[in-house]
Amino acid sequence: MKIFTSQQIRFLDLYTIEHEPISSIDLMERASTALYSRFVVLFSVQRPVLIFAGPGNNGGDALALARMLLDKAFNVKVILMQNAKLSADCQTNKNKLFDKYPNSLVEYLNEFHVPEISPDTIIVDGLFGSGLTRALTGVFADAVNWVNSTTNEVVSIDLPSGLQGEENSDLDIPIVKADYTLTFQFPKLAFLLADNEQFVGNWEFLEIGIHPDAITSTQTNMFYLERSEIQAIIKSRAKFSHKGTFGHLLLLAGRKGMAGAAVLSAKAALRSGAGLVSVHSAESNRIIVQGCIPEAIFQEDNNKDIITEYADIESYNAIAAGPGIGTKAETTKMLKLLLETGHQPIVLDADALNIISTNKDLLKLIPQNSIITPHPKEFDRLFEKSENAYNRMLKAKENAQHLQIIIVLKGAHTLIALPDGTLFFNSTGNSGMATAGTGDVLTGIIGSFLAQSYSPDNAAKLGVYIHGLAADLALEKQSNESLIASDIIDSLGDAFKNIYNIRLHS
Repeated sequence: MKIFTSQQIRFLDLYTIEHEPISSIDLMERASTALYSRFVVLFSVQRPVLIFAGPGNNGGDALALARMLLDKAFNVKVILMQNAKLSADCQTNKNKLFDKYPNSLVEYLNEFHVPEISPDTIIVDGLFGSGLTRALTGVFADAVNWVNSTTNEVVSIDLPSGLQGEENSDLDIPIVKADYTLTFQFPKLAFLLADNEQFVGNWEFLEIGIHPDAITSTQTNMFYLERSEIQAIIKSRAKFSHKGTFGHLLLLAGRKGMAGAAVLSAKAALRSGAGLVSVHSAESNRIIVQGCIPEAIFQEDNNKDIITEYADIESYNAIAAGPGIGTKAETTKMLKLLLETGHQPIVLDADALNIISTNKDLLKLIPQNSIITPHPKEFDRLFEKSENAYNRMLKAKENAQHLQIIIVLKGAHTLIALPDGTLFFNSTGNSGMATAGTGDVLTGIIGSFLAQSYSPDNAAKLGVYIHGLAADLALEKQSNESLIASDIIDSLGDAFKNIYNIRLHS
């Protein structure tokens, strides 16, 4: 799914109005109907509703929602706030509401009065949407500050008022802190950046029938990675395949005491379809690795405690390096040699990235189209500290292009930055993944797809999506608190079945 800027979304609306054709007020009615349909699923008619409507089209959506809720016997009070004239469609919806339910509407002109509400009142924020380009002040700032002072559930229409659709460099200004954000047609970039979670809450996008030709023809470098795209790139297996068909992955993982990292990565690689996985690890890890995953081939290092070498790499289809390898001088020397001589696609994670962050000259040795998988702190150590998540995203794009590598920046909506400047945000995963070992699992999955001859960009997209999907499916048996990395590996089979539309076991 394409992600568009606020400016592009305005163009898409105008294109739809002109080419469907449909009047702007009817498009607003369509959007408000979608909003209403979701609202009545989320909330009971027994709960009172307080709606704040602003002077623009976001306010028009809010006024139309109020009318629809009143038609269904919701107890609704509307506060229309303005310090200038209303937009044409907002004025139309004001007239419709006032003509039918005059007692439901009050207006605040340049002055905010604290309304009386009950603890179970739902507050709907329809002050400003994606058209806002400056910080809220005056009566609107007063309203937002009051909303944030309550303990009531808050629903924002399209975008929390005060939040910009893309960059938000100052988060100390008045911005609505919503529990739910119901947006139209496409996710906003701001929803996918960690800094804005406190404002966006749980978000959903609602289909409102934007013209498909406009969506197709409008160019963007940002995408929201969904199941349909994964289904388009995942390969089916031929009946007469054999283990050699699905590649041989060399995994460099595990110093003494970190055998678990090697086990998790190797098992994830095999569960993701690699035909063969060879684990090169500290000799002291032999019994643990072979005991935990006998399907893997174990190669001991000459050093008992750390990794100082690697096997002849010519026979491998892909290489993954980093989980639990440590940062000793001998390991650093080994990694440098690997980067200089390796010609296969390489996945670098964890300690491999820690080594590179303290030896920045190694960055330029990373082979083109390799994949690195840092979390935000690792990313900042590699590419210097970022002011905010938006700035970090731009740095990921810039460095992926400069180094001609793929950067998988891990997080709630993991970012995949490709060498051509394209950005993908993942749609799967949950907060239960914030636990030890999940990064090792991801390394194994991506390495497995590389060994199976997926292109590096597709290996990254598949790996990130399936990793998150397996974690989501694991939550059917676990909780966010109890989820561990092994649960993700155990759910990989169900994740593949989900993608292939095979019915899961009950």
